[in-house]
Amino acid sequence: MEEFRKVVNDFCHFNVIDTVIIIILSIIIYRIVYNIFVKGFKSKLDKKISKKNKTYVRLITSVLKYAFIGLTLLIVLQINGINVSSLLAGVGIVGVVIGLAIQDALKDVIRGFAILSDNYYSVGDTVIYKGTTGKVLELGLNSTKIQDLTGNVITIANRNIEEMTVVSGTVVINIPLSYELKVKDAKKVMEEVVKEVSKNNNTDNVRYLGVNNFNDSSIDYLLVFDSLVDTKLQARRDALSTILEVLEKNNIEIPYNQLDIHNK
Repeated sequence: MEEFRKVVNDFCHFNVIDTVIIIILSIIIYRIVYNIFVKGFKSKLDKKISKKNKTYVRLITSVLKYAFIGLTLLIVLQINGINVSSLLAGVGIVGVVIGLAIQDALKDVIRGFAILSDNYYSVGDTVIYKGTTGKVLELGLNSTKIQDLTGNVITIANRNIEEMTVVSGTVVINIPLSYELKVKDAKKVMEEVVKEVSKNNNTDNVRYLGVNNFNDSSIDYLLVFDSLVDTKLQARRDALSTILEVLEKNNIEIPYNQLDIHNK
């Protein structure tokens, strides 16, 4: 009770001028630090910076902002005659209560760091959350912002990352070829397919991974390549057209199921 009365008395002697000066100086220092470490880093590497590094930049910005707010608050209390150390000690029990009240927020912060360390997703990735598909715009300390296909921005608490699915840009195509086609000949055809598909737009890292499955009337040969999520479907369609052209060029028909009927 005595500690509370002391705090009230201290506030009655609030030093407005010094407080305003401290807040202004804090804002100026924050802007200087922000421009040097954040904007400077981002402008130099903007064209080369990876999605993960962009996420780190945004998270560091968020941490920097909250750190300056907390430090400024402590300085303001101190210059106004409030013993910050005794105040913190006197409100220890209140701190426990507040901690319980903000435990969800603490979970969000912990999950925010987990998202980064585990590389769960990064700024620019496409994710699905409760049936909504969107691109990650911002990853903060306590939430993630995504923009859906209609332009709406959705804010998601970081503790809900288990409900988010990261959409892959990998395209997988099984190419069925006849059993009559020798493996070495099929390999040559697949090498040509890789060469031609690599020329298509929105395709990257095209590779042939070998035999993938034995079907009733064909053998599946596996082709895989990477694409942006936004262009994934079109890249797949373009790849299928290119595959057909290569097969036609080499006089290879795609096998289909046949039914043999035997009369006695």
